[in-house]
Amino acid sequence: MRSPGVNRMVFALCLGCLIMVLLYFNSSLKLASEPLSERGSGQKSRRSPLQTLYDGDQVETAVQAIHQGRREVLEEACRSYTRKRRVLIPEDLKHVIVDDQHGLLYCYVPKVACTNWKRVLMVLTGVAGSHQDPLEIPANEAHVAGNLRTLSEYSTSQINLRLRSYLKFVFVREPFERLVSAYRNKFTRSYNTAFHKRYGTKIVQRHRQNPQAEALERGNDVSFEEFVYYLVDPATQREEPFNEHWERVHSLCHPCLIHYDVVGKYETLEQDSRYVLQLAGVNNQVSFPTSSKSTRTTGDMAAQFFGNISPFYQKKLYNLYRMDFLLFNYSVPDYLKFR
Repeated sequence: MRSPGVNRMVFALCLGCLIMVLLYFNSSLKLASEPLSERGSGQKSRRSPLQTLYDGDQVETAVQAIHQGRREVLEEACRSYTRKRRVLIPEDLKHVIVDDQHGLLYCYVPKVACTNWKRVLMVLTGVAGSHQDPLEIPANEAHVAGNLRTLSEYSTSQINLRLRSYLKFVFVREPFERLVSAYRNKFTRSYNTAFHKRYGTKIVQRHRQNPQAEALERGNDVSFEEFVYYLVDPATQREEPFNEHWERVHSLCHPCLIHYDVVGKYETLEQDSRYVLQLAGVNNQVSFPTSSKSTRTTGDMAAQFFGNISPFYQKKLYNLYRMDFLLFNYSVPDYLKFR
């Protein structure tokens, strides 16, 4: 029979082992949920982009004021025009790209400089390999699935951690300029045969009277009017979601569910991109590519395309994209005739 002293020693040893095991698992769980940028090499962690934004001592006051104003407009519009909040699901986060090294979440919107933003993030995350100039990365490579991680790939706890602690930004554009840009790119370029087959043939079949056999087969001559008819047709969205190139920004990025810290605009693209890179502390490491395109879609160009659309269909199309106009403070274009 053991003496009381031996029993106390055995108990103390067991208790010590249990405490060590609990401490081990606690540290393992903490490490698993920690963003990569915060994991340790013993160095003092740098200030995050989110801290830089709200500390506000390293950014121009005028630029800060602009972005504060955009956040306030967005929050007020969300309060005024959305009924009740719902819980985010992974499907909502497929467009939110994650940069764990720099604490960034970027919701990409097609036709709003997303190719160049993906290039920049490939450089920052090291995916670009030896490329340090974003423009050295081919455009098609920037869109390869798997090059950049999206927030939908993480566990619920990891998603929540990143939503709380990372800088969240999105770039938006005047809705009808973006729509015309998508139409021009996907339906008037001869090389976009996949879009012609996938969408053009369907549009011709449903929205053209007496179509020619070649048009039904190739779908490569869709007019802007036919594209508008396709968009406002209730059967279109009943059948399948909009393609991302003409899907509404509020449906891609859920700005009333995700609190975006920076709402960049295509109209001030260079200034807003510089601001994000400055907040991330990488403005000396990478620059956002400047656009030299002379073919970019402008407001005047959009007005020409809408010239052949009747007021009835202009109104239906505006109602479809109305939330994007309201959330991001875009006025109803002067060229619309329904007002």
